[in-house]
Amino acid sequence: MSKLVDSAAKAVAAVARDGMTVAVGGFGLSGIPASLITALRDTGVRDLTIVSNNMGVDGKGLGLLLENRQVSKVLASYVGENKLFARQYLDGELDVEFVPQGTLAERLRAGGAGIPAFYTPTGAGTPVADGKPEELFNGVRTVLERGIVADLALVRANRADLAGNLRYRLTARNFNPLVATAGRITIAEASIVEDGFLDPDDIHTPGIHVHHLVRTEIHEKDIEQRTVRARVDA
Repeated sequence: MSKLVDSAAKAVAAVARDGMTVAVGGFGLSGIPASLITALRDTGVRDLTIVSNNMGVDGKGLGLLLENRQVSKVLASYVGENKLFARQYLDGELDVEFVPQGTLAERLRAGGAGIPAFYTPTGAGTPVADGKPEELFNGVRTVLERGIVADLALVRANRADLAGNLRYRLTARNFNPLVATAGRITIAEASIVEDGFLDPDDIHTPGIHVHHLVRTEIHEKDIEQRTVRARVDA
């Protein structure tokens, strides 16, 4: 049965609602589901909790949702590239839960695997651990972290088949496989959608985790900080 939907707008509008928790793949602007993020912005839904490694940059990626005042809370590990994010946080418009990057990855993996919580030494004795249960294991102080299960997960793949099997490209793999498993509903966009099936050895995310699939509509790949060497004349 094909999971392909005509457009990102149609796929997202069918499930988006106010107050959702939305997990989004990507790292900076690498591997972000830009078409799905834009479609989510266009629905106009509000009071969203966003779970992502970061919130993109001003005017790009998840920064679009911040500009449209659709986000009320963010769980992220890095937010230094987005001035609007910092301003909304400092002005009290945005609730932010900072999560160490490895802990965020494991919380998403745990949620997708049906694990409700786990203990980790990361963050013990710091503000990250405030209000969380702690235990000693072999003399090591650890903090209880809860798995994350999102109402909606948005991911970007390079290749997919009609059954929703996904393959990511190089560093765009980043948080996408973890996010894909952590959604009650997962929508994936892919640059290439195969008519047949992907080779089983090439699949990174099995289609059982993917509920809806769309073709990527925004192909431009933005670069956060373009750094080049000064040209040296021959």
